Amino acid sequence: MDFTLTPELEEYRARVRAFVETEILPVEADRANWDEHENIAEAPLAALRAKAKAAGLWALQMPRERGGQGLPFTGLAACYEEMNRSIFGPVCFNAAAPDDGNMRLLNQVGTEAQKQRWLQPIIDGKVRSAFAMTEPHPGGGSDPSMIRTRAERRGDRWVITGRKWFITGAAAAQHFILMARTSDDPRKGLSTFLFDRDQPGWRIERRIPIMGPEEHGGHCELVFDGLEIADENVLMGVGDGLKATQIRLGPARLTHCMRWTGLAKRSLEIAGAYVKERHSFGIPLSEHEGVQWLLGEAAMQIEIARLLTMRAAARLDQGDFARKEVSMAKVQVADTLARAVDTAIQLCGAKGYSRDTVLEWIYRYARQARLVDGASEVHKMVLSRSYLQEGDGFWGWS
Repeated sequence: MDFTLTPELEEYRARVRAFVETEILPVEADRANWDEHENIAEAPLAALRAKAKAAGLWALQMPRERGGQGLPFTGLAACYEEMNRSIFGPVCFNAAAPDDGNMRLLNQVGTEAQKQRWLQPIIDGKVRSAFAMTEPHPGGGSDPSMIRTRAERRGDRWVITGRKWFITGAAAAQHFILMARTSDDPRKGLSTFLFDRDQPGWRIERRIPIMGPEEHGGHCELVFDGLEIADENVLMGVGDGLKATQIRLGPARLTHCMRWTGLAKRSLEIAGAYVKERHSFGIPLSEHEGVQWLLGEAAMQIEIARLLTMRAAARLDQGDFARKEVSMAKVQVADTLARAVDTAIQLCGAKGYSRDTVLEWIYRYARQARLVDGASEVHKMVLSRSYLQEGDGFWGWS
């Protein structure tokens, strides 16, 4: 398989890299540009977003007719990796979760009226969005069939009652995509709804404190106690909720991987520069065999993660759901990110553990990678089922 980028995609990748280098990294380096949740503050973010739009690097994943660039998944893999060379990169290009996955779902399955009402403002950067699926025990998490939030039909409206939690971006979101139960049918019992922040009948119970830096809008617990949603704001059909989750979550998991490879590479970049300049026992750290082992292993694992990510991206571009390939990439990249930043901190010593670099930020952020969008153990279950069904075909070259 040849993953050489076309000249057009290589140009996009190079332009994204240059933009991160010249525009975003200097902003990241000044802590005055950080907000209280360790993300980029709104004022510098707005300035960088305007520059990204002017540079033609805005919403690479969206169609050109809607203001994006229409890149395929393989192009996104290369560009998202470059974006996340900075911890603040993806959001500057409108490529951060959860907006990235929400835009893709709305663009793929929404009606034209729904796209105009709910999608276009997200693409334009006028609003942010959230995807409300995960629930407290005994509700649904990795297993959406356990969802307990209910949508009850009353006339031409659906009335929502229930609770969600760890909803990323909810505190800053204006547009929401909500998964709720409309029947007890095991396959057709879930439906997808769209609602606006300003509608009554729901509230943010709390913004849940976490160990790492936060996305804009945090991770929130939501309570629904009579939210009314009109029929026109049902996404796809009644009973198509499980299908909507499958459409959204597969590519969203892979775009996480694309971004995380960028963070892993940034970690090694910081460590590599340090061990070349820092001396110990008369020679640079980079000339010590033990240091070389650590760097070599981390670099190899990152390359494996990149190849798995690109292979899954190619399968998505071919129209395949690529469930097996996405799961393999998700497990590998999550593990690789954690190992890469841990190695980088070890090589940088006290400097890596301090806040003189962003390594400690990445280290805390990386722990979520093995949990979000399906825990690693769930993805290994998916791979086990695939292997047991396919046998030797699991390793096919198609």
